[in-house]
Amino acid sequence: MDNLNKKRWEMPDTYVILFIVLLAAAIATYIVPAGSFDREEVDGVERVVSGTYQTVEKEPAGVMDIFLALQTGMVESAGLIFLVLFAGGMFEVVERSGAIKGGIMSAVDKMRGREFMLIAVISVLFALGGATGAVANSVIPFVAIGVMLARALKMDAIVAVAITFGATFIGFSAGFLNPYTVGVAHSIAELPLFSGMLLRVISFIILVGVTIWYTWAYAKRILKDPERSIMGILESNGEEMETHVPFTLRHKLILSWVGLALAFFVFAVIQFQWTTDHMAAFFIVIGLVSGIIAGMNYNELTLTFLEGCKNLVYGALIIGVARAVLVIMEQANILDTLVNALASPLGALTPILSAVGMFIANTVFNFFVPSGSGQAAIIMPVQTPLADMIGITRQVSVQAFQFGDGFSNSIFPTSGPLMASLAVAGVPWIKWAKWLLPLFIIWAVIAVIILAVGVMINWGPF
Repeated sequence: MDNLNKKRWEMPDTYVILFIVLLAAAIATYIVPAGSFDREEVDGVERVVSGTYQTVEKEPAGVMDIFLALQTGMVESAGLIFLVLFAGGMFEVVERSGAIKGGIMSAVDKMRGREFMLIAVISVLFALGGATGAVANSVIPFVAIGVMLARALKMDAIVAVAITFGATFIGFSAGFLNPYTVGVAHSIAELPLFSGMLLRVISFIILVGVTIWYTWAYAKRILKDPERSIMGILESNGEEMETHVPFTLRHKLILSWVGLALAFFVFAVIQFQWTTDHMAAFFIVIGLVSGIIAGMNYNELTLTFLEGCKNLVYGALIIGVARAVLVIMEQANILDTLVNALASPLGALTPILSAVGMFIANTVFNFFVPSGSGQAAIIMPVQTPLADMIGITRQVSVQAFQFGDGFSNSIFPTSGPLMASLAVAGVPWIKWAKWLLPLFIIWAVIAVIILAVGVMINWGPF
């Protein structure tokens, strides 16, 4: 009977992990020496002055300080939290209009019989969705479409996950217009929003191209010999693939409007120095116009937008909780002590090896905090002054975070979207990991090369 009452151990939720980290930070305020660096303003950006670290009076956190830090973290992160919420609202309106599904299924219908082109087109569409933040966790229901497609092509469920979830998250990893990772990280690092885009676009093309090649090589192999499939070929279950999903003029207008609006935002960032606050406000505009084009009435549009916001409350509030950890460390003056301790070993390395070290550290950290925006809120306040001290640009630091956070989302079992996508497709995690591992290593090698290039060209804001 006792055994029956015992609950199976499960991985703690991200919020539980972050609260444990918060408690650990509070305890550390009694142990870690307090200290601070001098800071100077260079071109309007506050930077740490290397070699100026000195000890200061210790101010350890009390019990109430822990919970006040949560409130303060939410308030200080309000701009980023609402950016994520409004992005969710906007994308929900676009998705509910049927434009995304219609566009994808229209491409499927036109490419029937041309397997490589079909895989490439679908992968690029999902990768672009990931790169712009339009599709991330919301990719999960689209995996079912991938399964239907794989079944029609006589392929397996691995391919189904690869061209939907896999493509989305490699696009997310190289996201040149991703509000959840690059947007948050740039805001914290005090860099112009979505700056350094050229190298990120190049990274996107290389990473997505390699991913498509790897997926097609596997798909072609099992088309020639089904016995080489890791999963076994998906057999028809009597269901017809729904390829004739309407892709109306309204759908085309919505996707065109969203694309043009995002392109204008990039222009406004460069020309008018728009910030994350502007982007959050602009998401409302994009969602409003998309809903009007879709023919939604005012109540439907409002409720749909709010539904999208609600879907991202979990991910948005993580930013505030993560910020609370930094609030505790800043108030107790131990954050600079941590930066100083990290600067010593990384400073002994070459700048390129230091950038690679940041990439590896972010990859490991993402196992415990599998949230792009949450990880940015914790890591970037530490990495930003660290980058200043060890001689690499803040842009390289942001990219090291982005690669470290992004790639591991596709293989770590703590990634909720990954496990949900595998469940939809019926793919065991072990088999997925076996298939993905060689590609993951290729991604890592490409990341190291790109970071090295970033260091060598002194990759700055633009």
